[in-house]
Amino acid sequence: MPFTFKRLAISDVILIESKVLPDKRGLFMETYRFSDFASFGIREHFLQENLSRSTKGVLRGLHYQKKPRAQGKWVRCTKGKIYDVAVDVRRGSPSYGKWVGVELFEEMNSMIYVPPGFAHGFVVLSDLAEVLYRCTEEYSPEHERGIVWNDPELMISWPIAEPILSEKDKKLPLLSDADLNFEVDWELR
Repeated sequence: MPFTFKRLAISDVILIESKVLPDKRGLFMETYRFSDFASFGIREHFLQENLSRSTKGVLRGLHYQKKPRAQGKWVRCTKGKIYDVAVDVRRGSPSYGKWVGVELFEEMNSMIYVPPGFAHGFVVLSDLAEVLYRCTEEYSPEHERGIVWNDPELMISWPIAEPILSEKDKKLPLLSDADLNFEVDWELR
């Protein structure tokens, strides 16, 4: 198996490392194989792929889509360096309102899987970063929601004090006011 899977402090968020095969021409690595992901419990199919290019200090997030169009995301930094964050927004979860963060960068053979029921965001730490992410649902504007990046209840330790935000992200609500419809499905655990 070319992948290793590691559960983070919130066990539903998974850090994935791929085996890299370097040679004099460059390198080769698999970034996704359904059967390997499924054997670790990531059985969703990815229906959309996005590429984000941002400059240093740009913070995108914290975004999610409500059910029935909730998105799981497989995230990889293909250029530069980012700090990637996932926040549990599933009511009834023991980690509700808690977050995990990891650095992802182009020289790294790691990716992160953020399941449905989590808000996701990242901030760019390098001069330029490109982030490739696959989603388990297609983008749906009527289901799109978010939480403001600096919600004091979340206490996220972002590595940048004054990020560059879109007008839309500046106006996102606090977690306590967010439009959520996620609950933990204990039968799947």
